[in-house]
Amino acid sequence: MPLKVIGVGLGRTGTLSLKLALEQLGLGPCYHMAELMMNPARAPLWVAAADGKPDWEAIFEGYASTTDYPACDFWRELARAYPKAKLILTLRDPAKWFESTQATVFSDGMTAMIKSQAALVPFFEKTVWKAFGDRIHDRAFMIDAFQRHNEAVKAGIAKERLLVYEVSEGWEPLCEFLGVDAPSTPFPKVNSREEMQARMAAGPKDPSKMREEIEQHIKDMRSKR
Repeated sequence: MPLKVIGVGLGRTGTLSLKLALEQLGLGPCYHMAELMMNPARAPLWVAAADGKPDWEAIFEGYASTTDYPACDFWRELARAYPKAKLILTLRDPAKWFESTQATVFSDGMTAMIKSQAALVPFFEKTVWKAFGDRIHDRAFMIDAFQRHNEAVKAGIAKERLLVYEVSEGWEPLCEFLGVDAPSTPFPKVNSREEMQARMAAGPKDPSKMREEIEQHIKDMRSKR
C-alpha cells in the first residue's frame, strides 16, 4: 500500500505518540524505529536506500504511514516517491530536544547497546548517526543541525502538504489536516525522557532480548490509548 502520511520530524519530538495517534485514526500500521528494532530484517533495505538504491515498496510493505528515524532522514526522497502523501513535521524546543537525545537515543548507553549488535551498526552509521558524526554530543552543533533540518523541510515541502506540529497540540490540528474526525479519547502521550530512561535502566542486559522488550512496550502503549 502507498504511504498516506510521512512524519518528517527528527526522533525525540513526539514521534512515538504520533505513531500511536495515526494508528488510532486508521492510518496505520505506522513504521517507526521501534518497528525496525522489532524486525531488523529490513535494516539492509535501509542501508541500500542510504547508498542510493531504495526499494520503498519493500521497506514499507504493510504500512500506511511512517514517523521517526530512519524515514525522517529520507524526507525528500519519500516526498517524491509518494506525491499524494501528507507530511507532518513534529517540533519541540531545540534545547529540550538536545537534552532528551543525550539522555536517551544518543546516550552512551544506547550507543553501546546498538554497537553490541553488529548487524545493526551499518544501518545506524548510514542513517541515524550519519548527519551528526563524532559531534553527536556537541550541544551547539546538534541544536543547529536540528533547526536546519526543520527549516529545510519547511522550505522544501509545499505548504498544503505539510503540517508543522507539536504533539502537545493534541488531536484538533492533526485531524483537521488529515481530514478525519477527532477521537473522544485522550491524545497518546508516551515515551517521555523519564519513561525511556527507566526502560533503559531496567531493560534486558542481553541485547538479543531487546526486541522482546520493545515489542512489549509498544503493546503496553497501545493498551493505554
